[in-house]
Amino acid sequence: MDEKITITPPVKPAKAALSYGVVFGLVLIIEFVVFYALDINPQNGGAIAVVNSLLNYIVLPMIFIFLACNQYKKLSGGYITLAQALKAGVIVTVIAALVLGVFNIIFNMVLPELQAEMLQKAKEGMVAQNPNMTAEQLEMGIQVAELFMKPYVMLPMSMLIYAFIGLINGLIIGAIVKKENPGAF
Repeated sequence: MDEKITITPPVKPAKAALSYGVVFGLVLIIEFVVFYALDINPQNGGAIAVVNSLLNYIVLPMIFIFLACNQYKKLSGGYITLAQALKAGVIVTVIAALVLGVFNIIFNMVLPELQAEMLQKAKEGMVAQNPNMTAEQLEMGIQVAELFMKPYVMLPMSMLIYAFIGLINGLIIGAIVKKENPGAF
């Protein structure tokens, strides 16, 4: 009576989080394209800026992190630790930022006039917010905006920002969905 015991390797949070990160990134791309097509500038302030910020930094990350954590829970026999939820949260948001960042780089290569247009809108926004701004202050602000539009700065910065968002949202979601495996060591 030889019984074979098969041990399945533990599932990694990345397996569940990867697909949700890509989908989250695609949702962010669709939002970007819609805003561009409708000529909506969410940096102008007002209700659109508030809704855009809430959607991109709180609601959508929480939804996709929750889905990734639940998927991980299903793959791992119904258990997930807080650490695994944190990993899933960071992976989802970093992958989404990477997808959006790569798209943004390609979009700016295809439409280079977009960057000049965005700088002009930023300049107008700065003047509208602070009409007493000197020309030197305005130029310095534009130089900083130009720096953050460079792909080698924009991509890592957006990944860091979204990693932090994923960490915070992963902590919240993890506290809600965690279920420790009593048989684990």
